[in-house]
Amino acid sequence: MGTFFFRNRPELELLIRLLNIKAEASALDLTILGCSKGAEVYSFAYTIRSARPDLKVRLRALDIDPDVLKVAEEGLYSLKSRAPGQTFSSGSVIPGEDLATKTFGDQTSSVFERMSPEEIEAMFECKDEQATVKPPFRDGITWHLGDAGDTKLVNLFGLQDIVVANRFLCHMQPQQAETCLRNLANLVKPGGYLFVSGIDLEVRTKIARELGWVPVTELIKEIHEGDPSLRQDWPLEYWGLGPFDRCRNDWDIRYASVFQVGVALSANAHPKIAGERSEEMFVHGDH
Repeated sequence: MGTFFFRNRPELELLIRLLNIKAEASALDLTILGCSKGAEVYSFAYTIRSARPDLKVRLRALDIDPDVLKVAEEGLYSLKSRAPGQTFSSGSVIPGEDLATKTFGDQTSSVFERMSPEEIEAMFECKDEQATVKPPFRDGITWHLGDAGDTKLVNLFGLQDIVVANRFLCHMQPQQAETCLRNLANLVKPGGYLFVSGIDLEVRTKIARELGWVPVTELIKEIHEGDPSLRQDWPLEYWGLGPFDRCRNDWDIRYASVFQVGVALSANAHPKIAGERSEEMFVHGDH
């Protein structure tokens, strides 16, 4: 599966649209679970800072692997190709390995391949084939070692405007993924948003229905197809995503990767951006 900066651009575009629903908001609480080596964290931070430089962002990132979390927190990556001859998982880090190996593992493509040279220049300080995330995109991030399934996370983080739980639930057995998904939904404040892609569609659909989540259908197909590595790996890999099928009666809830949590919606409604219909928006004034 690998990891990439700007992995799913339509997802980031939806993030901007959600932020712009209530432009007068001054603060945002955002948690990214299963943050891995930090590519998604910094992609979200860059997107938010670029679109809403006025917004005070409290971004929390969590991962269960201390070595991976250390790489993410350092924000230092190799611009070189991966080290040859390595066979360990791209999601792992072996202490003491060189920067190229820590960055890529056995990933055959660059973590930067979905970025333009202009974006790399804007986001990183590059020197001697090393890229360090610039301070404006690291400020406000706190890094936490922990398990996304921990029921005490809400006590540690508090309720969040946005929770991102992408591309790690697919590695769990269905029952474990269901339990984890129910738990992490408790982190989202009423009217807030849950980003959850890279998961078995049956599991996500079941829990979304059970808990009454409202699917956000704006850019739904674009986001479903926005990560080539997930679509191209279907049906050969367990994490692969099947094709989008609007002919299904449940297409909106099945293929949505973003849900609004804790709001009521009539059974016949198919909102584009669900927040446009709710009285309480997910972003708020500073406090």
